[in-house]
Amino acid sequence: MNIRQLEVLRTLMSTGSTIATAKAMGLSQSGVSRLLQQLEADLSITLFVRDKGRLIPTPEAAILARDAENILLAVDRMSGHAQDLRSGAAGPEIVRIGLPSSMWENFAPAMLVDYVRDFPSVRIETFFDTTIAINKLVEERVLDIGFLRMEGEIGPGIEVEQVASGESVCVIPRDHRLAELAEISAKDLRDVPLILIGRQRPNRMALDQSFKQAGVKQIVKIETHTNSSACSYVAHGLGVTIISSFYANLYRHLPVVHRPFIPHARQQFGLARAAGVPLSIAAQSLSDALKRQIQLSQKDI
Repeated sequence: MNIRQLEVLRTLMSTGSTIATAKAMGLSQSGVSRLLQQLEADLSITLFVRDKGRLIPTPEAAILARDAENILLAVDRMSGHAQDLRSGAAGPEIVRIGLPSSMWENFAPAMLVDYVRDFPSVRIETFFDTTIAINKLVEERVLDIGFLRMEGEIGPGIEVEQVASGESVCVIPRDHRLAELAEISAKDLRDVPLILIGRQRPNRMALDQSFKQAGVKQIVKIETHTNSSACSYVAHGLGVTIISSFYANLYRHLPVVHRPFIPHARQQFGLARAAGVPLSIAAQSLSDALKRQIQLSQKDI
């Protein structure tokens, strides 16, 4: 027994004719007769008898037609609900995403503009924190998805898809003398005020080591904890900073430029989710929106 057979029963009860049923359903008359015969065989019940070319429903047909109508109504409701889920008109009450603190100002709003329009009934909760904190929140299933820097060990309960990469760059004021250089090394930064982030983190320790190897004493003017604040300080002429080009690209609207920092170092960024847990349509669409915004933010100008 299938849905098409039930639709034939419902329509036949309404029209009383295989010709009219075929026309209403866009089938051939023989197709209608075949579906009716299959349904009667499946149910082991005669549903209609022929009388002078007319189909007369049996009492059993009248009873089963009501069941068929209820089933078809349920199928219609299910199809409508699925459409609402696909379109965002219905779905999870809330979707939670974790992003690094440096992505709140411009990146996150741009990412959400189209998403909010496409998923009007979904409430979004954004968490801005460190990679370590986002990793933990995804593993504990507080977050549906989290964007993080791929460094160190990832928890066993997390799956991470690499979605972006960058290289170390030196961000400098647009009119700074160093802007004339094609690339910048630690030796070029001798006696230059520095704005540094990530103290005691692996990438920061590697950076500090590169200065020691070059025999250059760092003049750290400002210690900060977000890439956004570092770029803003640079834009105000307070010094220069060394960060990933991924983040530097998010702040190209500021009066700053960036140049590759020598020695070269690359960074990878990923989208984390709980292992073995499928995303809802709403969460998957937010993941897709994040990836699209990453591509836009990293385009060459």
